[in-house]
Amino acid sequence: MAQQQTQPTPGSGILDAVPLFVVILLAAHVLALVFWMYKLASEKQPPRRKTQ
Repeated sequence: MAQQQTQPTPGSGILDAVPLFVVILLAAHVLALVFWMYKLASEKQPPRRKTQ
């Protein structure tokens, strides 16, 4: 049996990096969401005044 060796195409390096890019992008969005929630929870609320 003859063994076939596939030669990598020039653009395959970019295609191999796509899943890593997606994971990094997802992690950045999760961190931004956590930071946004932290800022909302820790900001000081102005005192309420009763209006009559």
